[in-house]
Amino acid sequence: MIEPTLALQTAIRAALIAAPAVIALVPADNIRSGSTRPDKTPCIIMANGTTALHGHDYTAQRAAWVNLDLHVWTLDAGEDAAKEIAFAVSNALDQRLSIAGGYCDHFEVTGAVYPRDPDPAYGHGVLSVEALIRWII
Repeated sequence: MIEPTLALQTAIRAALIAAPAVIALVPADNIRSGSTRPDKTPCIIMANGTTALHGHDYTAQRAAWVNLDLHVWTLDAGEDAAKEIAFAVSNALDQRLSIAGGYCDHFEVTGAVYPRDPDPAYGHGVLSVEALIRWII
């Protein structure tokens, strides 16, 4: 298994690009990890990941809590467009995630905020997610 934050990003991206409602609003190439300032819009950028290692059970099983922010950006489409994309993302993630080399025992979108960007042409939303990832070594 790869590092838990990267594993969660990969699983989230796979779920989003498989969701027709998300792809209708955001091209698959614009769903990525990276910095929080967009180079193309509309986009979904996964950033600010943290991993809290939870220890091990039965000597070979490991677990970690992973927190991640998904930034939704639009340009010249208004804040309502960012909210529409964020809602489609929340719906697409309301399913069991498949983690390569491991298991996702818990996943939740824990919050959504829509901060105003200094440039009113940008719409911005931030979805925060948490997951409990488990794997065998």
